[in-house]
This record gives sequence, C-alpha cells and structure tokens, in this order.
Amino acid sequence: MTEHEAEYETNTQADVGQVVQQLTEVEGEEQAEVFSEILNEAEPGTVALVLESLPLDERYERWQQVEFSDRVTVLSLMRADPRMGILKQMPDNEVDLLFAQLSPEDLIEWSDYLPESFTDRALAQMGERQRQRFELYDQYSENEIGRYTDHQMLVLSDKATVAQAQRFFRRIELDCNDNLFIVDEADKYLGTVRRYDIFKHDPSEPLISLLSEDSRALTADTTLLDAAEAIEHSREIELPVIDEAGELIGRVTLRAATALVREHYEAQLMATAGMDESDDLFAPIIKGAQRRAVWLGINLLTAFLASATIGLFENVLSQVVALAVLMPIVASMGGIAGSQSLTLMIRGMAMGQISAGNLFSLMKNELGIGLVNGTLWAIVIGLVSGWWFADSTIGIVIGCAILINMAVAALAGVFVPMVLQRFNQDAALSGSVILTTVTDVVGFFTFLGMATILYL
Repeated sequence: MTEHEAEYETNTQADVGQVVQQLTEVEGEEQAEVFSEILNEAEPGTVALVLESLPLDERYERWQQVEFSDRVTVLSLMRADPRMGILKQMPDNEVDLLFAQLSPEDLIEWSDYLPESFTDRALAQMGERQRQRFELYDQYSENEIGRYTDHQMLVLSDKATVAQAQRFFRRIELDCNDNLFIVDEADKYLGTVRRYDIFKHDPSEPLISLLSEDSRALTADTTLLDAAEAIEHSREIELPVIDEAGELIGRVTLRAATALVREHYEAQLMATAGMDESDDLFAPIIKGAQRRAVWLGINLLTAFLASATIGLFENVLSQVVALAVLMPIVASMGGIAGSQSLTLMIRGMAMGQISAGNLFSLMKNELGIGLVNGTLWAIVIGLVSGWWFADSTIGIVIGCAILINMAVAALAGVFVPMVLQRFNQDAALSGSVILTTVTDVVGFFTFLGMATILYL
C-alpha cells in the first residue's frame, strides 16, 4: 500500500467513525433525517459500513431509506451476515425485485454465503444468458480466480482493424481498462493489444499485428493469491482469464485482485480468533454464542490437558510454593516464542513462500533463533528467580525450562501449520490453539519434572 493509499484509508475510516457517532447520538425521526443527509453525500461503501455499525432494529429502519437503485451496490459492499439479515427481513416481493437487479458476478459473490433457496430465487429472476454466465463462473471454487472474473472487457476478433479498436476505446469506458483482448473465431485467446499502441498506429492496420510480445493470461483455476501476485508482477492493471480450453472467459483487474487479497487476509485475521470474516458486528446473541462456543470448547479441552500435566506433580508443588508462582512465566515465554514462528509461517504459506525445499532450512533458522533467545532469557529469568526466592536451584530449574520450551515452541511454530495444511485444516484458525497446548504441556512438564528430580 502506498503512502497516499494508506492516508486515504485512514481518512475513510475516520469519516465513517464520525458518521456513525453522529448517527448513534440521535434516535427516531431525527436519526432518519441525519441518515438522509448521509445518503445524499456518502459513497455506497460508507453507507454499507454505517449500516453494519447499527444495531439490528435500527439497521433495517435505515435500510428502508436507501434508494432502490442503490440497494444492490450497498448490499454487495456489506459483509455476508449483515446482508443476509437484511434480506431475511425484506418482504418477498422486494427480495425478488432486488434479485432481478443482480448481475451474475454479484450473485456469484453473494452465493458464497446465501442459502441455496435464495440463490435459486435469484437465478429465477435472470435471463437465460445470465444464468449460463453464472453457471460458467460457479463451476470454479471460492479459491479460484475463474469464479470472480469480470466479463465486461474489450474484445475483438483477429480480423479486426486498428480503426475498430480505436472506436471501442472512444465509445466504451470500463474500470481499470488499458488493454484490448484478441480472440479467434472459436473465442480462443490470442493475445493482448495495449491502448497506447492502438492510438499511435494507422487505423487501417490489422489489429493482430500489434499483439504485445509479453501477452499473458491467467488460467481460471489459478488461486486468488497467485492471480493477485501475477497481476502485481505483470505491471498491468488487467489480465485476461481463460478456461482449460484456452477460451477467454473474462478478466481480472488490479482493483479486484487487491480487494480479494484484502478479504483473504481479513478472513485469516478473524480466523485466529475462531471467527469468520463475514460475521456481523451485531450478530444475534444466540447465533454469535453458538459460533464462539465451539472455539471455547476446544480451548477448554486443551486447558484440561495442561492442567492434567500440572496435576502429575502435585507433590512437588505442595512443598515448593515458588513453583506455582513461576509457572505462568514458563508458559508465557514459550507461547510468545511459538506465536512469532507461527505468524511467520502462516504469512509465508499464504504468500506461497513455503515449500518442501526450504522447510528444513526454515526449521534450522527458527530453532537457532529459539535457542539464542531461549539462552538469553533463561539466564535473565534464572538469575532474577534465584535472587527473588534466595534459591539457586529454582533459578537453574526455570532457566532450563525456559530454554527447552522456547526451542520446542520455535519448532512447533514451524511444524504445526504444515501438519494442519497436510490435513486440509486452516492453520490460522486452529494453529494457535494447538501451539499453546504444546508450549503449555512441554513447559509445565519440563519445569515441574526437573523440580521433582532436584527437590524430592
């Protein structure tokens, strides 16, 4: 993100915060008047964020003030849960009228979270060609760029002239449009011609003669992150997308790729807390509790495992009270060290930087870092603990435990996400829980085990 983009995003967030505060300070008719002013001035994205920031009852009241012509745009910019909440409150006839305004691209994005019954209702409002386009995109998974291609693009046959291309660019304006794509009679992609080349050549020249030497296309089964990386490295603002037969099915723009990457990382961030990127800020209490209960249950099981490890050393704990005071330090240091390695791994995996070829080198590097930091902090914590309790033995015990736990934590931070990925599990979602369990069990077992040997 550039400095200007970061400044713009910060200003946008500040503007939304001010609008939300202004809106939530009033109620009833006064709130309706304030929201009407917001609708006249704000962009659809701001309106979507403001609606998401309102409690459920107030949200639907303000939603009814949104112009019908703007509703699809606003809903498309909302998260899935708030969007679904509004759709469920709308009368059936209004829902059908709304669905009649959806494009296949809108419905593809919505269908990732819509119940099948709603998707079928939306398809029933579409024409045959729109349904075919939806089915074309729907054959690809949520992680493949073919699902999210934009069909609005400039395309001409290999028989076209430069003059025809010039007329296209003069008559048609598209977002992020700097290229024209050439296909043959079977719609097979042949190459790309840039706008700059089109307007500097004679109108009578055949367009096929201007094909860029470095023309490239993305296959529809390319992952979202790979597609975003490809368009970033290509220095283009749009790239064509082709199916397995080489037919042109659409394009992906730099703007769309950036949005997909942002959504991906936001989803990963939410997943670290066991939540979903689509979750509503004001989700119904029972629904929100159910979603989080599973995560809390898993955490409880791991906590019992750590507690059971402590219970094995009840005798030494009852005789050396200082051990109970120092135990949280062992667990905390291991947990932080492991989290650092885990975060590094998840980022590397998301960017496609981790492979079998560099995993061993990464493991050695992380283990080295764990040993260096472990030795440093083992000495510091050992000296402080020995002085605090006037007992050099306890200083040695906690120092050794810190060193071992931080080394194990570094290794676990590398291996846990790789193992989870091997079993098709989301490392961002469950990695931290497993890692914490490992560092707690190893830390407590090492600390209390050594204490048992030296004190009893």
